[in-house]
Amino acid sequence: MSNNPYNVLVNLIDVYWDDPVAFAEDILEFYPDEWQRNVLNDLAQNPFVSVRSGQGVGKTGLEAVTVIWYLCCRPNPKVICTAPTRQQLNDVLWAEIAKWLECTLVKNFLKWTKTKVYMMGNEERWFATARTATKPENMQGFHEDYMLFVVDEASGVADNIMEAILGTLSGAENKLLMCGNPTRTSGVFYDSHHRDRADYKTHKVSSYDSSRASKDNIERLIRKYGKGSDVVRVRVFGEFPKSEPDTFIHLEKVEAATIKEVYFNDDGIRVIPESVPLEIGVDVARFGDDETVIVPRIGNYVPVIKTYSKQDTMPTAGKTIKLAKELMLQFGRPSCVIKVDDDGVGGGVTDRLREVVREEGLHITVIDCHNGGRAIEAEHYDNWGSEAWATIRDLLHDGDIQIPNDDDLVGQLSTRKYEVTSKGKIRLESKKEMKRRGLRSPDRADALVLAFAKTGQEPLNDDVAALLRGGRVYG
Repeated sequence: MSNNPYNVLVNLIDVYWDDPVAFAEDILEFYPDEWQRNVLNDLAQNPFVSVRSGQGVGKTGLEAVTVIWYLCCRPNPKVICTAPTRQQLNDVLWAEIAKWLECTLVKNFLKWTKTKVYMMGNEERWFATARTATKPENMQGFHEDYMLFVVDEASGVADNIMEAILGTLSGAENKLLMCGNPTRTSGVFYDSHHRDRADYKTHKVSSYDSSRASKDNIERLIRKYGKGSDVVRVRVFGEFPKSEPDTFIHLEKVEAATIKEVYFNDDGIRVIPESVPLEIGVDVARFGDDETVIVPRIGNYVPVIKTYSKQDTMPTAGKTIKLAKELMLQFGRPSCVIKVDDDGVGGGVTDRLREVVREEGLHITVIDCHNGGRAIEAEHYDNWGSEAWATIRDLLHDGDIQIPNDDDLVGQLSTRKYEVTSKGKIRLESKKEMKRRGLRSPDRADALVLAFAKTGQEPLNDDVAALLRGGRVYG
């Protein structure tokens, strides 16, 4: 091929127009797995391709190669890349595109920026752009003879946004590639593998089918949650969840919370209202295989999960206080609430936390919690633990919470079952019952539940406290 950029481009279009696999290997030195080859070939010959997969199979690399192939092998193309979150779009997919562009000759005429990849000298008509799937108008206004939409984590994209994308793809040479874990049993992505399957070339990719997926992680998930669990179905085998009727929290709601973004303004900056509280849940390990877990939340945002094995009472209390101080400083909160599972060895952590708070004069309230205790709404729940889990379930089902994308947290939240007692009250299965099913103690989920739980012991907010002191509240 000639080294002249224009001649190189003409040659690329001529040679690789309908052969993205050869383009990937010859130009990008990307050597696709068999399933990736099949997807690329299908996209070259068909307008709509939908791929449901387990995790770690190499779908982001596939998407990046697809974007570059289309940019190089179509005249005046427009490529729109989208995903439900900025992190997935910018830090994962867009960064992957940059990686494959960097070491190839096509970087001589394709310019990568944080939001756009464009043909030098033809920026207005020949480009790929990154648009977060937060509102339908982000997907509208694009028209071109050669246009490609790449939708990452497609199961998490709202239906109205997917409908806007489908409405835009009206040209004969317009294409759509959807990829993602099959987390939701409704919506455009689900329909592409079911009722609308005749309109799509569909692929199902198990993590076992990819040399890129961690086999150790696959076996760990199967050991912990069982081969037939929804967690393994979705995250390993690329199957849609079953959502058994006696599961307390459905997997699709938990998965949605891992890609939710809360408190972001129109400029893409997280702005957390001053009114939302900082609270921390602490689940203290009782046995050798269990974890001590500390989960903070600022309003409906859970920034991190801290896990420790075989920790003593004193180190656990120290780590909790340290995290509380750091987060109070980071988020500008004058106070904090720490809620501890006080049963068993948790009582020692509660006592030590209160000692430190008194000694240092910290504005921290420590609350002891008891899963087997009386529920606040005792007419509806058999015990306080069942009621606390219902709080997090309602937040997840309403789509109002952002949690880390942690395999164990997702698995623990979505595998616990429940029953309705003879008195008509909701009762979660006990940890002993879970262990009889081969499941470990849901330590990470319990710590998250504690962070959001209502205890009846929460400190009064400033306005109510002022009224009780005889003060006056303005505003």
